[in-house]
Amino acid sequence: MGIHDIGTSLFTLSTFLFTPMNSVCVYCASSTQIDEKYFRAAEELGTLIAQKDLRLITGAGRMGLMNTVEEAALAAGGKVTGIIPTFMVKEGWHHTGLTELIETASMHERKQLMADLSNGVIALPGGCGTFEELLEIITWKQLGLYLNPIIVLNIDGYYDHLLSQLNKAVEDNFMRAVHADIWQVATTPEEAIELLLNTPNWDKSVRKFAAI
Repeated sequence: MGIHDIGTSLFTLSTFLFTPMNSVCVYCASSTQIDEKYFRAAEELGTLIAQKDLRLITGAGRMGLMNTVEEAALAAGGKVTGIIPTFMVKEGWHHTGLTELIETASMHERKQLMADLSNGVIALPGGCGTFEELLEIITWKQLGLYLNPIIVLNIDGYYDHLLSQLNKAVEDNFMRAVHADIWQVATTPEEAIELLLNTPNWDKSVRKFAAI
């Protein structure tokens, strides 16, 4: 384990990593006090990721959906890279049985490295941390800093309100209509994987439309 050198820009890394699809970053909750349906979805997603021979990139947590998706991928023979700040390791919040564990100096470095190492993102349900990660990667894609698929896994309508707010931003011209293509929405883990594998990469030239 060690601090990853993130001197290379995200833009440069994204340019070279978006093909072929060989890794996926999953954002999700660490809460344990949630409905069983979310755990089932996380387990199915982790299994499918491994079956598709994709490396799973996570925040290396040992609780909640993060733990579930990691354990499912490992049980199905997959590889899991967890990325976590040192202060969380000191608290004992990290999963100790992953294929690879990388420590970072900060939350900001953690998020950038998760993006750098991934060829796509899937957001399972989560709280404010998951919202923040999802909205940040959407912003990076809008700016041409991340070119890979972003899939919102909307289990049982969990993300309906957030998706409505994003659509409202488009309708009221806070975002361009083209920006609604930044993310795709799935309702099942199987659909999320299909979208991940079949969504075209973002054209970085759309950066010129970031201003509205």
